[in-house]
Amino acid sequence: MPTPPPTGPLVTRDTVAAQLRLLGVESGETLLVHSSLSSLGWVNGGAVAVVRGLLDALGPRGTLVVPTQTGDLSDPALWSDPPVPEQWWDRIRATMPPYDPLITPSRGVGVIPETVRTWPGALRSAHPQTSFAALGPGAADIVEGHAPDCRLGERSPLARLERLAARVLLLGAGYGSCTAFHLAEYRIPSPRVTVGRPAPGGGWETVTEVSITSDRFDELGYDFERDRPVVRGEVGAAPTRLFPVADAVAYAQRWLALHRSRAEEPPPSGDPAPARRRRGPRT
Repeated sequence: MPTPPPTGPLVTRDTVAAQLRLLGVESGETLLVHSSLSSLGWVNGGAVAVVRGLLDALGPRGTLVVPTQTGDLSDPALWSDPPVPEQWWDRIRATMPPYDPLITPSRGVGVIPETVRTWPGALRSAHPQTSFAALGPGAADIVEGHAPDCRLGERSPLARLERLAARVLLLGAGYGSCTAFHLAEYRIPSPRVTVGRPAPGGGWETVTEVSITSDRFDELGYDFERDRPVVRGEVGAAPTRLFPVADAVAYAQRWLALHRSRAEEPPPSGDPAPARRRRGPRT
């Protein structure tokens, strides 16, 4: 069978920058981007072109921030997609490489964040499971001080982004990927869990954390978009949304307190990858 021709639209670096400007992205602002490369269309230059387009739209004074989560640095007892044999668990815990912000690849967040992570000059936060990477003059202020026992709360880059009046850009990604909503979970009564992961110096460690989950974030996002001003448009073929981090957090704090019953509270799993089911290491 012949390979089918690519489907459009044709997207270039200039396309991305121009359409982001039309959407309302401003030169000099700070932008937290959740993205899906495949949703854009046929991108000439792939993720590199998209990152260049984002940086063009933000200009030299702007700062680009992306999630660079590493949820596979977690307890193998929680892996379910796929699971691993129970007899392997102790050996996996004993030999799992510790997090290194310079070389540990991101996982499950897409190729665009991984491209940002490896970009010259990029800085990355220190949390071993829910890190963020940033490019631009504000990068250091955003990623420094990410506490090892605060995945997405007050001592994480999310709280810094809120204070800096940053905005969220959902570039072909849905509200289920919106990490800003997780900051709200730290501001309402939430259960705490024990989270296991490789220790910085080798071996295994556990920390106590707020239990978080992205369950019902799509529903939350639907209501947020209905009730609050969200800029909507397209970049290439990707549905795109733009809104302030602070607005999303404040709305989510009220919504979750009202809609999340005790029965719907996050399970005490310690799953470090709140936006997706736990997966074992890929090859």
